[in-house]
Amino acid sequence: MKNILLVEDDPEIVKLLQLHYKEPNYLLTATNSGKIGLEKALSGNFDLIILDLTLPDLDGMEICKGIREHKVSSAILMLTSKSEEIDKVLALELGADDYVTKPFGVRELMARSKALIRRAEQVPQNVPEQAKEIIVKDLVIDRNLRKASLKGTRLDLTPKEFDLLLLLATNPGKSFTRQELLEQVWGYTFSGYEHTVTAHINRLRIKIETELDQPEYILTSWGVGYRFIG
Repeated sequence: MKNILLVEDDPEIVKLLQLHYKEPNYLLTATNSGKIGLEKALSGNFDLIILDLTLPDLDGMEICKGIREHKVSSAILMLTSKSEEIDKVLALELGADDYVTKPFGVRELMARSKALIRRAEQVPQNVPEQAKEIIVKDLVIDRNLRKASLKGTRLDLTPKEFDLLLLLATNPGKSFTRQELLEQVWGYTFSGYEHTVTAHINRLRIKIETELDQPEYILTSWGVGYRFIG
């Protein structure tokens, strides 16, 4: 059973999602309060958190920011009734893993939700023994368990942060443009979201680099993008 937190103040949407996210596959916890939603989210007990952008007391952006600042790695899906690109970009930069714009089709929402949950628990099959772990200096990345540790301490990475780190680490020395990283990690093939990549790179560096001005693992390829030490 997958635990899902829904923070939404529209009762019709709550009822709709309660019909679809039900036992035995899902356990849905719903609240119309942003403050209560944030408190519940910080427990870290949810596989997926669905956030409405506009809430009466604390908006979805602030909740998303609070979740990531407390290093909670639950997948976050943002619901927004706004069509402005800036809202979508900002949501992704703050740590959301995906977004759906209202009005949305419930099938699309379910598909996006399942993809986020599946990605977070994905275990690669038929991986050669020597390739299950990537070890570079004090950093260990475990493909099968989808976890990374630094000096023996597990890192609190979001699904997207792990995907980004794994892509870079499996291609040591290769420089990726922001657009290439956006396409391969987020699946977005259009421009305008490159700042999302920069924000995630910055968060990764904070978590794995000892000195941010002299990174050991994720390096900047000037004029191109980023590369993993090789």
